[in-house]
Amino acid sequence: MSHAALLEALAGVLGNDAVRTDDAALDLAASDVHVTGDRPAAVVLPRDAAGVAAALSTATALGYAVLPRGGGLSYTGGYAPPSAKAVTIDMRGLDRILDIAEEDMTITMQAGVTWKQINDALKPRGLRLPFIGTFSGAGATVGGGLGHGALFFGSARYGSAAENVLGIEVALADGTLLRTGQGALMLGSKPILRTFGPDLTGLFTHDGGMFGIKTEASFRLIRSPAEQGYASFAFAGIEEAADALCEIARADLAEEVYILDPSAAGAVHADSATMAKTAMSVARDAGGALKAVKALASLAKGGTGFIPEGHFSLHLTAAGRCAAAVEADLEEAHRIAARWGGIAVAPTIPRVARAELFANLNGVLGPTGGRWAALNAKVAHSEARRLIAAFDAMIAPHAEEMAAHGITFTRLASALANHCFSFEPVFHWQDSWQPLHREAPDTRHLAGFVEPAPNPEARALVDRLRHETVELFRSLGAASNQIGRTYPFRPALSPAPEALLATIKQALDPRGLMNPGVLGFA
Repeated sequence: MSHAALLEALAGVLGNDAVRTDDAALDLAASDVHVTGDRPAAVVLPRDAAGVAAALSTATALGYAVLPRGGGLSYTGGYAPPSAKAVTIDMRGLDRILDIAEEDMTITMQAGVTWKQINDALKPRGLRLPFIGTFSGAGATVGGGLGHGALFFGSARYGSAAENVLGIEVALADGTLLRTGQGALMLGSKPILRTFGPDLTGLFTHDGGMFGIKTEASFRLIRSPAEQGYASFAFAGIEEAADALCEIARADLAEEVYILDPSAAGAVHADSATMAKTAMSVARDAGGALKAVKALASLAKGGTGFIPEGHFSLHLTAAGRCAAAVEADLEEAHRIAARWGGIAVAPTIPRVARAELFANLNGVLGPTGGRWAALNAKVAHSEARRLIAAFDAMIAPHAEEMAAHGITFTRLASALANHCFSFEPVFHWQDSWQPLHREAPDTRHLAGFVEPAPNPEARALVDRLRHETVELFRSLGAASNQIGRTYPFRPALSPAPEALLATIKQALDPRGLMNPGVLGFA
């Protein structure tokens, strides 16, 4: 296929330097951590909303599909091109924080800004987002997070990114720039109220870019809690750990609370230089010399060897306005954990996770340099045990086949607000790397591994297991974030909401060129 007319038109509106067709750029755009699609015709790198709008209108006028790509750290094919007649919009050039309004307690940024950038800018001011960011916040972008359901740090108390955004700017298929929330007013009001009339902001969250490409977003802020505390517990089984997690979430005792599989906890390690840096961060954030000494003493007793072998570990971060409030929350968490047989252990993991937020992206590789692919399901707390049991029953018959191909799995869990249980099975195996595996990690970390040989048989089995897992989640009525092209969203909808979304899609994107195939909308 000749793309000469497209490339000439894109260069005309963005400049030659903003249009890439080299192999490295196209290979990276074609794949995420797990899924590989077709190589697009071009990757464009706009610097502002006008550039995104110009790229969109130019590409769609010529009949090309358009796909947004942020940090690229997904694993559900959300930006994998379904054909070569596509243009990838690399949003990382829109990387400016536009306004921090301390008096109004809002922040506005371009959609290519990372969660780490936001946290670094707000921390010296004593401010933060309620939802702080994802594990991959060093590279994951705001636009991608809003489009695919970003959550983790802060999510047990404040929910996901989409629940904290006040308004967004979106580029539509024809190049129109649309604002939502109070910012949609013709007079250009400040982005304070999200639901001034119907919630258009919500329409463009978790949409995977099928309605438009997010170019700007505004979030509410909170003052950074004066005190933080940590707790960790070991449980003989994941069911008991899940019971404790759900009760801790219901009681609103933590900003994040999560369960690690025995092998996942054991994989938490760092070299001496990283641990020294972490220790400095722990001391710096402790708040006073005495607290720093106590924090470092706790860290020195840590590691992960203290977790009894074969036990699941539950970890939480508590936060509040005063030490007494945090201590009260931690005491209640200890009572809840003990009720389900939890044994208190050194809280090294949550302390280190918070001390060096968004330190690096080394986690895109497995702990031994292999690959991983995750899935997730969201259910009510009352359905947590049923979900875990159903997955275990589904995966058990595959044990021998998995072992023959060197495939293992871990089960992780976390709380989303006080009412939602999130379950995440992760498959691990040795296989050749995706382009992102070579780009994202630190050079020093990457140098410690030798890329495994291609393992198509194991990869095919992982894909089959993922499909069975997705179908299981669907049969249980579970929801998922980061839907991409992996979860059957549209086929799973009941007729009325499916028809409404199809009508909106037709109105905003009549030729079906905005990230076709994502969420099941061709």
